Amino acid sequence: MRDERQPQRLEVRLAENVDEILASQKLRYKVFYEERGAQPSDEMAAQQRDFDHYDPLCDHLLVLDHGRGTGTDAVVGTYRLLRQSVANEHGGFYSADEYHIESMLNAVKETGEIMELGRSCVEADYRTMPTLQLLWQGIAAYVFKYDIKLMFGCASFHGTDPDAFSDVLTYLHHNHLAPEDMRPRAIEERYETMMRAEIGGIDQRQALRDLPPLIKGYLRLGGFVGDGAVIDHQFNTTDICIVLPTEKVTDRYYKHYERTARVS
Repeated sequence: MRDERQPQRLEVRLAENVDEILASQKLRYKVFYEERGAQPSDEMAAQQRDFDHYDPLCDHLLVLDHGRGTGTDAVVGTYRLLRQSVANEHGGFYSADEYHIESMLNAVKETGEIMELGRSCVEADYRTMPTLQLLWQGIAAYVFKYDIKLMFGCASFHGTDPDAFSDVLTYLHHNHLAPEDMRPRAIEERYETMMRAEIGGIDQRQALRDLPPLIKGYLRLGGFVGDGAVIDHQFNTTDICIVLPTEKVTDRYYKHYERTARVS
């Protein structure tokens, strides 16, 4: 892993043109399909891109390293952002294929915008704290811009055997389950229980340490999990649903990132 980059060489912003969105899709393909074993369609494999019909609806947050090139060559990290006001006009959210999310949406629909987070990935050499902080700076600025009150989306464990994650799934269900009035639930035909062991029989501290960094980061910001895991064979993952009310994040955190990030 390379040395930490000088701050001025890294930038976070939204994709500004089609070529930058294509670059984010190529990065997603590299991480999800080549590195983690997801199964591409023939069209995806031919184009070496991860894409679906949600991409044209979303904003694509990018981290760029200007030290290694210009334009699309600089893209080293990405997140896909979809606001409810946009999703409602185009058939709903991606996560609805895995989770019942109606109660969550209804719980906050009168108070502000809702946003789905997805397709998060970072190039292997850039999986450092500065890169992750930049992504969250960009998300924070986006939250301010659109008055977003709640964020949600699927987060994943690498692999399709939920028993391989028995302790961490049990830990999450026991300690971080979302309040009932905003709790997503895996759709019945895909539901895998997260309570896979007796809570008294697991090492909860070790389970917390074993969480993927992204999920651990959501929890540190005050996030919750939905009820049930879902196996995604295409992406070779076991998914959980994350719910993150923005009010759970301190004002100081967001005010800092509002000053330092640009989302236009």
